[in-house]
Amino acid sequence: MFSGLENWFLNLPEGAQFLLLTVVKIGIMLGVVNGAVSYFGVLLERKGSAYIQDRLGPNRVGIWGLAQPIADGLKLILKEDYTPAHVKRALFLLAPALAMIPAFLTFAVIPFTSQVLVGGKSFSGAIADLDVGVLYTFGIVSLAVYGIVIAGYASNSKYPFLGGIRSSAQMISYELSMGLAVIPLFMSVQGLNLPDIVASQSGTHMLIPFLPNWAIFQSPMLFLSFVIFLVAAFAETNRLPFDMPESETELVAGYHTEYSSLKFGMFFLGEYAAMLAVSALMATLFLGGWGLPIMIGDIRLDAPATNMWVAAIQFGILFAKIVAFMMLFVWIRWTLPRFRYDQLMNIGWKGFLPLALANVVITALWMWMRA
Repeated sequence: MFSGLENWFLNLPEGAQFLLLTVVKIGIMLGVVNGAVSYFGVLLERKGSAYIQDRLGPNRVGIWGLAQPIADGLKLILKEDYTPAHVKRALFLLAPALAMIPAFLTFAVIPFTSQVLVGGKSFSGAIADLDVGVLYTFGIVSLAVYGIVIAGYASNSKYPFLGGIRSSAQMISYELSMGLAVIPLFMSVQGLNLPDIVASQSGTHMLIPFLPNWAIFQSPMLFLSFVIFLVAAFAETNRLPFDMPESETELVAGYHTEYSSLKFGMFFLGEYAAMLAVSALMATLFLGGWGLPIMIGDIRLDAPATNMWVAAIQFGILFAKIVAFMMLFVWIRWTLPRFRYDQLMNIGWKGFLPLALANVVITALWMWMRA
């Protein structure tokens, strides 16, 4: 089946090939992300919390509760879409979209597979193969704070406003640590292109052959970068123990208290889409992305794909790493208590920011000594 599609595709003009391939990539990305958000946000979260708390979790709708996300989605759609009279209406309606869109835009530069070879031609596994892909992701991720801040402000209510203010300080603080954490990786790779970063992690470790050559194993500095990035990712996605913008015990529900129906659902989707995006980014930057240093026949799974079947396997490898990170998000949420706000800010400004700066300096000195 694939061979017939490849022949038809190669007979198209180059412009049509590029347009069709981009549309197909976007369609696959939207389908996978929307489906994953629904199942991670409803089933994995609730089943994971039930397992940790020795409960059953959702098990009534469908086999093993597999249809629960569909039921919850229909519930959100069919609920009354109520807009309070006291809100700033234009901003109130805009905020849910601003909370959701940046997470989806981040996936545009994530390489889901290697370069796919079709009929001698090479096609990128990313929707947009940018030379400054990492700068693009940080620029887009930084926009997510606007959705939360505007939601808190537009609600014209005390608790949502406090949630929005908390979020602005928290996300800006940890974006600094997150950005500094990846600089040692860029210094090692000497580039900002995400497919190039994945390619630099192919094969096995030089000194320990049974370890993959992923960034976290390449040097202690890169492992520290991963730890800082991981903690900052929890803060950026407002997950426990950094869920100050929501903090149900203090702020009712935080910035989305006044929202209902599908507008609340968009905040819900945005949060889990952001978790997916940051998980894909961590897997790409530090865990070899779509690659595994193993063979299938004569084909290495961390090398350019020779056909669509290999590309599909590589996509599955990246997705498995994303699932592992999502499970870590759930495990941490239902295990650790929430920080106080002063503790959260102290960790960011007095802990991880100096540590990330020191890591950059040490990496520069290490590279200068090796030169």
